[in-house]
Amino acid sequence: TGVMPFVALLLLQRRPVAGRALLVTGSGCPSHGLCRSNVQEQTRRQVAVLNATAQELFSLYLKCQGEPFSSEADKLCNPAGIFFPAFRVNRTSERKEVMVAMYKLFAFLNASLGNITRDQEELNPMAKELLERLHNTTKTTRGLISNLTCLLCKNYNIFQVDVRYGDSSKGKSAFKKKQQGCQVLRKYVQVIGQAARVLLPHLSPS
Repeated sequence: TGVMPFVALLLLQRRPVAGRALLVTGSGCPSHGLCRSNVQEQTRRQVAVLNATAQELFSLYLKCQGEPFSSEADKLCNPAGIFFPAFRVNRTSERKEVMVAMYKLFAFLNASLGNITRDQEELNPMAKELLERLHNTTKTTRGLISNLTCLLCKNYNIFQVDVRYGDSSKGKSAFKKKQQGCQVLRKYVQVIGQAARVLLPHLSPS
């Protein structure tokens, strides 16, 4: 736990480990030059892409894990027992609150995707389509984190957000690695639709 420099926080998002960073407001934001002129529209597109592809990613993941995941997905991929960031904002929430919640969600997701991709490269190295989709989802998520970071800094002078990450799957059995991945992706499918419905109105052109 601690206050991290802005750049260090961004680098942390690439590491599939547990960790925390504190929400801070103040003079630590870099210049607004980090923001592209179309940052809101780009953020809208990234959320829409993630929402549109989440179910396909989950389905392909299940297919590549084989039995018993293919036939017992409801039981094995039930996400009730795993940590996932609470998402309590809605369309009537303040825009600042929505943006912070989104940052927490996608920072967590980015780290989790790192875990899942590493495990699948080990367990299913020939599953090229799955690995490509995981990499593409990670790339989109990182771009989204960058844009959310920019918007939080530019609009609210927030340059660090309290983020909790899930457990690393390192050292777990192959079955547990597969299960943790399918639990996270199942929960992701459930949450991304809600996130899109909440965030997109806040990013509508003024």
